[in-house]
Amino acid sequence: MNSASRDAILGRVREALHRKAGDVIEDAPPVRLDVPELGVPARIAGFRERFEALNGKVHVVSSRDGARQAITEILNGRAAVASNARFLEECGIGWLSSVRTGLTDREELKAACAEAPVGITSAQYAIASTGTLAMLSSAEEPRLVSLLPPAHIAVIPASRILVNLDELFEKLPLPADVTSALVFISGPSRTADIEQILVRGVHGPGEIHVVIVEGC
Repeated sequence: MNSASRDAILGRVREALHRKAGDVIEDAPPVRLDVPELGVPARIAGFRERFEALNGKVHVVSSRDGARQAITEILNGRAAVASNARFLEECGIGWLSSVRTGLTDREELKAACAEAPVGITSAQYAIASTGTLAMLSSAEEPRLVSLLPPAHIAVIPASRILVNLDELFEKLPLPADVTSALVFISGPSRTADIEQILVRGVHGPGEIHVVIVEGC
């Protein structure tokens, strides 16, 4: 593009914006975040409704012991690999004989996730308005555990359920400062081809459960 063409295009843009060359560009307006007041029971109910509408499964339990029991029932004898999230330790996930925990070597973890039918994680946050898990990749929560096995179980305290994305960005305004990847998970992996035929589990788990622990 030559300079004359460039100037002509920019001139039309300025004209549409009712500006002229040399005008001072005003500062952008401040970011406005809207976080409605919503109690924990309503957050749980909202998350559950939207997550299950996307073919995920939600299990609400009253204690950490209840979470461990729910995981046992979901696994139904299947083996699993768990992340090193502190909340999973608090729930006693390591006590389950079918679950591998404490893996820190990346290659060993990758091999375990490739073989395991189920991956178990916590999640830093969940979002009620969209039925979404917000996962921050870290040494405690490597992405492999939630993405590679064909089934995923996330165990979260009810206190981590946020109202909406605005509340997430209130708590986490600069995600790149604390993680290499912020992953949003809304139900099982879904892929559609050009004929709009939906297939689950192609690029991630085709089965996903969220265990919500009340009172935590």
